[in-house]
Amino acid sequence: MSEATETRQAEHNDYVETLAANTAAKDLLSFAKNRLNKFYNPKLYKAPPKRELSEADSITVSMGGTLAPTAAPGGIAGTGIGLSQVAPAPPPEANLAYKKSGEDSNGVIAMIDLLVADLDKENQVMEVEEKDGQKDYEGFMADAQEKRAQDSKAITDKASAKAETETELQANNDSKKSKTVEAMETAKYIGGLHEECDWLLNNFDARKSARSGEIDALGKAKAVLSGADYSLVQTATVHLRGSHLA
Repeated sequence: MSEATETRQAEHNDYVETLAANTAAKDLLSFAKNRLNKFYNPKLYKAPPKRELSEADSITVSMGGTLAPTAAPGGIAGTGIGLSQVAPAPPPEANLAYKKSGEDSNGVIAMIDLLVADLDKENQVMEVEEKDGQKDYEGFMADAQEKRAQDSKAITDKASAKAETETELQANNDSKKSKTVEAMETAKYIGGLHEECDWLLNNFDARKSARSGEIDALGKAKAVLSGADYSLVQTATVHLRGSHLA
């Protein structure tokens, strides 16, 4: 953007300088044409405006005094017309022999008119180019500002999305740790159940036999209590639940 601004500024400066030079050239050509008309076409000559006298100068004149001469105009050949610092092209060689001729004067005046017309066309072209250049520059700057706004919004959106993703990642990591601990506890509990089940399976037959002996002993004890002959009671070793066989 800075490069485009510098380029536009340089183009504008060139336009201003060239326009000022062309305007000064037109003024000088108009001055020259007016001088030619004074000599060849007096009816078309435009006299310079009369000097406006101040109140003090009016009193001096009315009393028969003489006014101080006005300062000679500066500029090119005392015309009061100045050009820019741009060096003009060297003038073409001309026949300087004096000759008063209506035809020649008309040709010179026509050439001046042609030069003025060329300057007008050049000014018009420069004005169009200046407007187009300024319009293109403003369009470029508007597009650049819009692009910058879009890029800024995209950066903000991406930063927000990144923050949300990081928050979600942290939450997932915390959830993973919690579920890992829970899974370890579950695995530990399942391991304890496996050990208990394995013990029950390994001791099932012994426990079954002990249970059967216990039931048989209880039946005989009940018979004795009912009056059965105690001598007929067969002594047996009873293995309680959880005990090991001798």
